[in-house]
Amino acid sequence: MKSYKFEIFTQAIEKNIKSGVYKPGQKLPSVREFKDYYGLSMSTVQSGYECLMIIGLVESVPKSGYYVSAKNEMLAEPEGRRRPPVVRDAVFEQGLGLTTASPVGRGFSEFNVAAPGDLLVPQKLLLRTMQQVIREQGAGLLRYYPSNGSVQLKDNIIRRAASYQTLLHADELLITDGALQALYIALAAACEAGDIVAVESPCVFSVLEVIRVLKLRVIEIPVLTKDGFDIDFFRQACQGSAVKAVVLTPNFHNPTGILLSDEQKIALLAIAHKYHVAVIENDIYGDLNFQGSRPSTLKQFDESGLVMTYSSYSKTLAPGIRLGWLSTGRFLKDAEQIKFALGSTVSPLNQETVNRLIGSSSYDRHIRSLKMQLAKNAYLATNLIASSFPEKTKVITPAGGYNLWVKMPESTDMADFYAQCEKIGARFTPGYTFSFANTFEHYFRLVIADKFSAKRIEAIQHIGRYLCGSLY
Repeated sequence: MKSYKFEIFTQAIEKNIKSGVYKPGQKLPSVREFKDYYGLSMSTVQSGYECLMIIGLVESVPKSGYYVSAKNEMLAEPEGRRRPPVVRDAVFEQGLGLTTASPVGRGFSEFNVAAPGDLLVPQKLLLRTMQQVIREQGAGLLRYYPSNGSVQLKDNIIRRAASYQTLLHADELLITDGALQALYIALAAACEAGDIVAVESPCVFSVLEVIRVLKLRVIEIPVLTKDGFDIDFFRQACQGSAVKAVVLTPNFHNPTGILLSDEQKIALLAIAHKYHVAVIENDIYGDLNFQGSRPSTLKQFDESGLVMTYSSYSKTLAPGIRLGWLSTGRFLKDAEQIKFALGSTVSPLNQETVNRLIGSSSYDRHIRSLKMQLAKNAYLATNLIASSFPEKTKVITPAGGYNLWVKMPESTDMADFYAQCEKIGARFTPGYTFSFANTFEHYFRLVIADKFSAKRIEAIQHIGRYLCGSLY
């Protein structure tokens, strides 16, 4: 993965801010001081400070220099924090066009599709494996497969989970038609219409849509810039309301890319166990860590069967694979019945293809390559926003996954912003779709799951130039 010259000092500043060595409001060394000390150019040091500004750690004071930001919490929190609000479903009747419309034939740069782009899909590997499966299994692929999925595929999923200390059981594992079906089954197994579900805020709109369809109610739990899912707020929600389930993505939350620590995961499970709350864990981005080892799952710490974990290979291989899985825990019986009633089984060809791939070293090589490209994309996109967008724009730097969560200055006319994006030929996911309470009006999600071509780079720069011209 490409590194940048300015990282020699930006990493040190970031570490000192987060550890408390540098205090809020403290003045930082000047551009010239870093230039002389590290032997860097003025422009390189300036670029480094711009990156620190964009992630909210540093502020610029004209004619004075750079200071540690007095407030590093970027995410807005719902009103009434002391009394967690219960918000009924029914949203998305308006404005979903910007999120779900497909601009076929219009030459759009799509930054709103959370799936690997064509250049990140291992096309040759997938097609070659499919051809091998067809040659070897032939007409056997035309028969009915077990409703719960291929036995061999489940064995390979269990083996891979064991490599990161997560114990799955074959008799509790369902192969599903993608991650969204797995979520639907899990929620339907744990809840009934009218029950209360705790969700992250921001929360990806597809999860909210499943909740709406199932006629559930929600409590939105803030995701904080520093700590991720607010454990204390979740505890308050459970104390004050009959929360039946919680849905969250502890590993590289969508859209912020924040990673929960093991200590936070254990604390969350303790609360869930105390109040008998089913935990529905989305681990779809778990393999896509930018640094270090693969993070733990909530399932790894579960001793009571309250955790249902689901994932998918649509995010790591290709969106058309449509193959996910759900570990049901103590909810197996209901989950099996719901899946059977849905009547859909995953293509035998796709099951056998994925089975062969994840059982080989080729998949591990692909994941390493994909993670490197996503990390590079995250850095590139952050730099593009830092250099092109208005000064008060903020971005959370993700620890992994597909997404950048961007906050625009409060003075931005977001309706005009999205209209201009359409004219330029770019689409982002509006922040208002990530909450039933319309908490994130000045935010948007930028998906980094494709290589940044000259066209995609120019689209972001063009939008930034327009914004700077319209705001100042």
